[in-house]
Amino acid sequence: MKIKHIDHIGIAVKSLEKASEFYTKFLGCETGGKETVPDQKATVSFFPFKDTTIELLEATDPDGPIAKFIDSKGEGIHHIAFRVENIEECIEELKAKGVRLIDQQPRIGARGIKIAFIHPKESHGVLMELCEH
Repeated sequence: MKIKHIDHIGIAVKSLEKASEFYTKFLGCETGGKETVPDQKATVSFFPFKDTTIELLEATDPDGPIAKFIDSKGEGIHHIAFRVENIEECIEELKAKGVRLIDQQPRIGARGIKIAFIHPKESHGVLMELCEH
């Protein structure tokens, strides 16, 4: 499997407005836009940094994964995403190695990229995402 680099870090927040203000006002970051992803029941604000991005994730539905994460663990790092060359090959390789996956095939995430998640029980409690641009 060929991992290129860390693509982004997803951070679950209660309020995109408040969290975004911290990044813009106090850290001096420029926003890379905002997008609602209905399939994931979340709105995402992007803060690009050279080869990686911070994604702030706010729930749009109290039954969505971000809302459940915040209810369970509070605000904080939700996932780490690795950019890969061929996500389908990566998924098949991980399956062949017996790695437990949340997604058995890629789906479309924010910014229209292909994504798939590795179950956090496989990666010592860290939700990991594979993504292909």
